[in-house]
Amino acid sequence: MQKILLIVHAPPYGSERCLSALRLALALMAREADKPQLDVFLMSDATVLGLPGQHDASGHTLQQMVEQLIGHQVPVKVCKTCAGNRGLLSLKLIDGVSVGTLAELAEATLQADKVITF
Repeated sequence: MQKILLIVHAPPYGSERCLSALRLALALMAREADKPQLDVFLMSDATVLGLPGQHDASGHTLQQMVEQLIGHQVPVKVCKTCAGNRGLLSLKLIDGVSVGTLAELAEATLQADKVITF
């Protein structure tokens, strides 16, 4: 089984990169054969995706997409430092989203067969 690490940096607003990252992640998890082991790490402005109630400009419910990934047993983590810098650590995250550290990201990077960034 392939191990894929998906790192999302892009803000959920102003571009479609977050939406594209979530769409790719869901497409990977929808595969019948060769479904990979996927980890998602949200950094920089993408940490906002870990909060409930996020929508993109076209009205897609980003929260539902994150919840679908969690339903597929995909670990979704927000960077502790990035979230702290944005005042998000005291806010409630989407159920199943956790706070991760740079050490965890480093380990996931070393364990991954592929690393994809948005």
